[in-house]
Amino acid sequence: MREDFDTQPVPASEQATVEAIAAHYREILRLVGDDPSREGLLKTPMRAAKAIWFSTKGFRQNPAEILNQAIFDYAGSKMVVVKDIEFYSLCEHHILPFFGTVNVGYIPQGKMIGLSKLARLVDAVARRLQVQERMTAQICEELQNTLHPAGVIVTCTAQHLCMKMRGVEKQLAATDTYDYSGAFAANPALRQEFFSLIK
Repeated sequence: MREDFDTQPVPASEQATVEAIAAHYREILRLVGDDPSREGLLKTPMRAAKAIWFSTKGFRQNPAEILNQAIFDYAGSKMVVVKDIEFYSLCEHHILPFFGTVNVGYIPQGKMIGLSKLARLVDAVARRLQVQERMTAQICEELQNTLHPAGVIVTCTAQHLCMKMRGVEKQLAATDTYDYSGAFAANPALRQEFFSLIK
């Protein structure tokens, strides 16, 4: 049975950083008008520090290294598509969550990549302070630069709590972004084929 995240010990190499973050959360709780010494909040600063540290672990990951762990000789598909890869990220403007799904397609050119690494790439890019537009472009760029396929295409659909729980407070709004390179940029028919595959 997996141990609850809140009770897991922080690795020694990260302890000082997470404790410093927790101290800031303790002060934030005081500044917003609550009492960080009351029973319900005693463990909240450390829980929040662990949560933000986990949610931004992409800053401590190298997407190219993740992809290079599972590159294989090309084995015969015209287009590889992995769709509905769920992700969670934090808006860099308000540090509020945005989340949704990513679809990735590429055309192998001598090499292909282990399918799970595409999901890991999405996580490594998403788990940072981000904006959806840049996240989509970075996923596309990392795969293109590391695998050197004939082309890459990435779409992302997300919901943003910075639009839902504050600001314009629009509960049904969703945002779509996409980016592409290589053959997908040159050939609109290929883009259309990809979009038909992910429907």
